Amino acid sequence: MSLIADAFTLVFIAAGIAFFAAGTLGLVRLPGTLSRIHALTKADNVGLALILLGLLPQAASLLDAAKMVAVWLLAQLASGAAAQVMAEAVMTESKDAGDAPASGEDSR
Repeated sequence: MSLIADAFTLVFIAAGIAFFAAGTLGLVRLPGTLSRIHALTKADNVGLALILLGLLPQAASLLDAAKMVAVWLLAQLASGAAAQVMAEAVMTESKDAGDAPASGEDSR
């Protein structure tokens, strides 16, 4: 049973790391601030969920598993709220400057 739980953990943590890497790649490669925020929040949320699923079989007790799920839920709330605030700031700043925020073009 321990071998199956360890394999489950390794597969899900590797998948979570892959999603984190994809989000980082999106941050570097995507044009425009709004698309970068979108890529990061989606990929990081899925990556964190996969890592949590991988760690749940390794939890020493049900209380430890519940704590991990609670931290994940708080991270979900914080990520969504932070992305919304950043997107509104970008929209407000671009409206003040007279730019089109959704154009996806950066000045590189």
